[in-house]
Amino acid sequence: MSAPRIIAGSFKGRTLATLAGLATRPTNARARQAAFDILLHAPWAGPAFIQTARVLDVFAGTGAYGLEALSRGAASATFIELSRDALAMIKANISACRMEPKTRIIPGDALRPPPGHPHDLVFLDPPYGQNFIPRAVHALTLTGWVAPNAVMMAELGPDDEFAAPNQLAERTHGKARLIFWRASP
Repeated sequence: MSAPRIIAGSFKGRTLATLAGLATRPTNARARQAAFDILLHAPWAGPAFIQTARVLDVFAGTGAYGLEALSRGAASATFIELSRDALAMIKANISACRMEPKTRIIPGDALRPPPGHPHDLVFLDPPYGQNFIPRAVHALTLTGWVAPNAVMMAELGPDDEFAAPNQLAERTHGKARLIFWRASP
């Protein structure tokens, strides 16, 4: 598998550092492209939304979702990741894109996050098959990371179950299933 790259925007083509082995699963480029295509063309999002969004990349891994959003003009991105090795990759990728002023890295568990500030666009890309999405959404909402009416997207594996409230869209790309919904007001 080739190294993931930024798909579009000011850092288009930039290769992202990844971890060797199975500790993280870099987001499939087709799934990430599909997610941003949906966001760019949906009546509930669009280019202006992305360009003003405060992005939260949860279970960040390489930071691909947050960095893709920054490359496309997002106002800022915060990355939540538990793995020390993945945190080093996120830091390296942020540095390679020279995005330090627009980023914040939170080392920790998305199921027990510290208090945070609201974000308008939330990406959740946990390990498949662990049922992390409902628990993470609950924890992030309770601790202030999710803005009212935020657009949320989860990437799920083929066997993951999740019924999104206020669902906006759903697409399947290979093994990945993308679900978009709006957070409660």
